[in-house]
Formats: sequence, C-alpha cells, structure tokens
Amino acid sequence: MSLTLGAEAPDFTLPDDRGGEIRLSALRGAPVVVYFYPKDDTSGCTREAVEFTALLPEFRRHGAVVIGVSPDALPAHAKFRAKYDLGVELAADPDKAVLEAWGVWVEKSMYGRKYMGVERTTVLIDAAGRIAAIWNKVKVPGHADAVLAKVAALAG
Repeated sequence: MSLTLGAEAPDFTLPDDRGGEIRLSALRGAPVVVYFYPKDDTSGCTREAVEFTALLPEFRRHGAVVIGVSPDALPAHAKFRAKYDLGVELAADPDKAVLEAWGVWVEKSMYGRKYMGVERTTVLIDAAGRIAAIWNKVKVPGHADAVLAKVAALAG
C-alpha cells in the first residue's frame, strides 16, 4: 500500500515499551507524527529519536504526539529509551504488519545484497485522522525541525 496525502491514515494498535498500547484512532483530535525507523540504537535512528525528543516540548505546544515505530521488540525499545532518555513514544511492530500496511517494509539493497527493511519514513496526521504530510527516504539531519515546522503550520 502506498500512502496518499488527504487519505485517512491506516489505523493501528501496537504495544509500547512502557507496558501500554498505542492506538492511532484514539489520538484523533490532535496532530500525530508517526516516524518509522529501522533499528533501535543505531547511529541514524538514535539521532532521529534524540532530535524528536529534544523538540518534544514544541511538538506538545502544538498538541502533537510523536510516535516512533520499528520492528524491534519491546525490551530493545525500553533499553533504547533508557540509554538516551527518550521522550517520544516507541511502538513495537515485530511481526511487521503495520510496517507492511503503511508501505514502509520494502526491499532494500546494500553492497549489492538485497534484503527487507524499513524505509525511513515520517507521516504527519491531522486532527481528523487524515495524512497531511509524508516524508519518504528521510535524511535525519534537520528532519525533526522540518516536521515541527509542518506541525506548527498545520496547527495555525
């Protein structure tokens, strides 16, 4: 499936590393940033999570929730959160059902070797549950700032 601007965001319910669940549809009424990342505690993924965490007070000022989703298991998420004092929500999708439904579980290639993995993608969902912005093949430096600018514009 490919995501489309203006379309309703596919709902999901995933466990979080704090023992709860994150249900996207339960967050309607506020903007939601869902960022999909490949793996906990790797250089790019760490930088992305740290940058979103640093800007979390600004996201919250605009009423936005920030959720990171990866195929890592809950214990890896908990360790990742503790090691870097992360404030963003971390949802686990080890069976990759949500990653596949959102079209971010893709064939990748490195050094001529093909494998399946997460294409780093961020989606901004408006208060009505519709896709307001999509960032594909994200380059991490400055990305959290760009997403925050879009959230601020959406919030008016």
